[in-house]
Amino acid sequence: MTLVEEITSRLQTLAPEALEINDESAMHAGHSGNTGGGHFKLKITSSHFFKKSPIMRHRIIYQLLADLIPTKIHALSIHAIAPDEL
Repeated sequence: MTLVEEITSRLQTLAPEALEINDESAMHAGHSGNTGGGHFKLKITSSHFFKKSPIMRHRIIYQLLADLIPTKIHALSIHAIAPDEL
């Protein structure tokens, strides 16, 4: 299973209506401070985000991926919205 597949699998608990994960690791190869983890951009739409602040949405996602950070995921850009925000 690839890392993108692993991330996708873990985020399924949020029953996403839309999910896009872009692996941008190649654009950041060799930069200072990166100890080997990948760089990812995540866009997710889920009803689990209704009436939650952006910080709470990020915390939910980070909790699901916690053991992958920082060894497999070095950087994660998150755009998390509820369906009514489209």
